[in-house]
Amino acid sequence: MPYPYQITSLEQYHNDYKRSVEEPETFWADVAENFYWRKKWDRVLEWNFTEPKIEWFKGGKLNITENCIDRHLEKLGDKPALIWVPNDPEDRTRIVTYNRLHKRVCQFAQVLINNGVQKGDRVCIYMGMVPELSYAVLGCARIGAIHSVIFGGFSAQSIADRLYDAQAEFIVTCDGAYRGNKDIPLKSIIDDALIGNRTIKRVIVYTRTRTPVSMLKGRDVWWEDEMEHAEAQIEKDNVITMPATEMDAEDPLFILYTSGSTGKPKGVVHSIAGYMVWTNYTFVNTFQYKPGDVFFCTADIGWITGHSYILYGPLSAGGTSVMFEGVPTFPDAGRFWDIVDKHKVNILYTAPTAIRSLMSYGLDPLKGKDLSTLKVLGTVGEPINEEAWHWYDDNIGKNKCPVVDTWWQTETGGTLITNMAGVTPAKPGWATLPMPGVQPLLVDENGKEVTEPNADGLLKGNLCIKAPWPGILRTTYGDHERCRTNYFATYENLYFTGDGALKDKDGNFRITGRVDDVLNISGHRIGTAELENAINMHAGVIESAVVGYPHDIKGQGIYAYVIYGHMHGDEEQTRKDIFQTVSRVIGAIAKPDKIQFVTGLPKTRSGKIMRRILRKIADGETENLGDISTLLDPGVVEEIKNGKL
Repeated sequence: MPYPYQITSLEQYHNDYKRSVEEPETFWADVAENFYWRKKWDRVLEWNFTEPKIEWFKGGKLNITENCIDRHLEKLGDKPALIWVPNDPEDRTRIVTYNRLHKRVCQFAQVLINNGVQKGDRVCIYMGMVPELSYAVLGCARIGAIHSVIFGGFSAQSIADRLYDAQAEFIVTCDGAYRGNKDIPLKSIIDDALIGNRTIKRVIVYTRTRTPVSMLKGRDVWWEDEMEHAEAQIEKDNVITMPATEMDAEDPLFILYTSGSTGKPKGVVHSIAGYMVWTNYTFVNTFQYKPGDVFFCTADIGWITGHSYILYGPLSAGGTSVMFEGVPTFPDAGRFWDIVDKHKVNILYTAPTAIRSLMSYGLDPLKGKDLSTLKVLGTVGEPINEEAWHWYDDNIGKNKCPVVDTWWQTETGGTLITNMAGVTPAKPGWATLPMPGVQPLLVDENGKEVTEPNADGLLKGNLCIKAPWPGILRTTYGDHERCRTNYFATYENLYFTGDGALKDKDGNFRITGRVDDVLNISGHRIGTAELENAINMHAGVIESAVVGYPHDIKGQGIYAYVIYGHMHGDEEQTRKDIFQTVSRVIGAIAKPDKIQFVTGLPKTRSGKIMRRILRKIADGETENLGDISTLLDPGVVEEIKNGKL
């Protein structure tokens, strides 16, 4: 067995799960022994959910890049660590071996040092999906700088907000990025984000698209020049002399911003040791990874999925990870299947949104594509509907590949509830069983555990977790109270996920979606308050309310009810103007799918918008709206119903 902690049978799963709950410290100590530590921990776990304070492997000293790269060099140095597939299929694929990865990461670590970056500094990374992005992320980790990757689809205003919150002093970006048939001008977006910024000292720019850019003397430098200079510094007689900085187990590794139920994005902080152990353990077990397998996670590294299952999970396991620059439908809808065929992919991990989109093209894009190397399929980002699950199983896996339906969050670091490929049973549409170390329970609105099944024989409630796992977030950057109130204050002594769930008699969980004011759009979380703030910035908008509604491709779409002042021109043009405003403030990913203009919103006498009513109308349910007598103006509901798009 390649990994001593790999679960290979249902019986072992039950035994390991029981032990992880009853003896968490010895269980996780046994797993952690398989990593390289400069100094072993003094205590495996100390925690309380009141403050909250969570510490794993306390007193341990390590560097995560030594575990992701250095320790593999002797045996795997010439093996592929990353297979980079460019946006254009005519471009050259790059194979990055562990030796090459080691050199490039060390080189970029030296670049950071040369530019004044020190341990604990925050480095913002806003790049396309190029190998240099991985060098930047791991280069930060090598010297103890805290990386904060921002997805390339966010607007200048969103970047400015994140830079301010993190008090970042350094940015790594590209001149531009390719995404399908679009060129994204990343550097010019960064320039816009930096108007009025007083903290940024250096912007390092990698050349990808050869888009003309403005380079400010004293602030902006070219990646290529900096790397050339650093190469001479780190390499002596063909030996790399760039030691990794010794870090404490609980030092922060990265900040990743996620949308919350208030307008301001929150910076989720993950620390080094617990996150490393958790991403590795969940990667190896969820996907039943074997050395030599080719793993293709289709996510962007700007999201947590890319952090955990393109970089840190696979690399810490000595795996081979495919990194894809493009989109699933460019130049045609057979792009994923071409990659699987060409690179002999064994494990494919993608989003239900992508699956539903590809379903709409039919089976022609699959013709002539050899998918026989596939052993495991996975889904991530949102619950997968049964129709998409079966299409994926039938047409991509040929009913021979287990489908793992993984449920987890930015805050959890890695998978929490999922079937393990070929080891624990799958159930279409259900995330199924918790990983060892994860103790979920369902509670009602008052925090009381749900024990009585509903008419279908299922338990239904809000999903909470009653003890920490190694990958749990430690804080929200610069605002620990926000971490407490968001995740640990709703229900006493519990981590509240913000999701609702069902549980069957066999202990399987089915995630039913968000129960707080956060939407899940194509697997990306967007807060309703953040969206409403963006819409309200449009000059003519007086007030707005945003809800989710069922969407065939995205899973959940954005439905905005907007009170508008004086309409200039037609409604359609005004909608386009509002779309443009949202794109400028947040990014194109947050554009509403539907905007309904209304004269009022259903509010209580205290001024609270009754989103429950708006959700039902957006869903097409116009009859059973519940009691509306408490509304300030019940008549507004009829008007909204009649104007539904």
